[in-house]
Amino acid sequence: MDVHEAPQWLLAAFVRSAVGAGATAERDDIRAVGEKLLDKWSSPGRRYHNLRHLVDVLARVDELAEETHEPDLVRLAAWYHGAIFDAAEIAAYANRGGEDEVASALLARTDLLELGVPEARVGRVHALVNALVRHAPNPSDFDCAVLCDADLAMLAVDPQRYKVYLHDIRAEYEHLPVEHYLRARLRILRKLLARPSLFVSPLGAAWEEPARQNLSAELQRIEKELSGLEAASLAAGTPVPEPAGSAAKPPTASD
Repeated sequence: MDVHEAPQWLLAAFVRSAVGAGATAERDDIRAVGEKLLDKWSSPGRRYHNLRHLVDVLARVDELAEETHEPDLVRLAAWYHGAIFDAAEIAAYANRGGEDEVASALLARTDLLELGVPEARVGRVHALVNALVRHAPNPSDFDCAVLCDADLAMLAVDPQRYKVYLHDIRAEYEHLPVEHYLRARLRILRKLLARPSLFVSPLGAAWEEPARQNLSAELQRIEKELSGLEAASLAAGTPVPEPAGSAAKPPTASD
């Protein structure tokens, strides 16, 4: 799905959300900003973090919208949460994935202020996007909880679609050596499964069990694959290389 394949409603949805947030700019100016965002989400190299992911997150926000206080701000945060993206090796190993939430939040601030969205609301969108860096929302912050849950919702899809997600993520980071990728992925899976809960919003809680089933199945597969690689490496007398940096964070649905 590229910018030319974007659903017809998508750009109109951005305009509605911006106007709902208080934008005073002309509709054509708002559309122009939305078109630039579509271009960013359609940039080369985005095999998972692309327009389809944006549409999925927006759809999940709509599913949980009744729990939000300011749904238009949550939708705008969804539009911007992965606008800045770099899957290059140096970025992937810098204790984060390809999505640059900090830079994306700054872009949101710049764009929305230019569109006339009130500064307080712009600040809220900026904070919501930045919250995805840690993905640990305060349960009492319903807007933040909904955004974080919507971004992680891919973990709870049916097993076949989860396989497609894993394929797309690996393709997005195909430049990483397989051992590095698997070891980094293993760390984030263990970290996710160690959380008391993956989803914070009341409605999002329904995704908890299917997500844990997918993550557990992937964990077992990766452990088996790594054991095989280690055995082959020992047999060949070549140690399996460790990833650069013990804190490296692999690509996940939240990246």
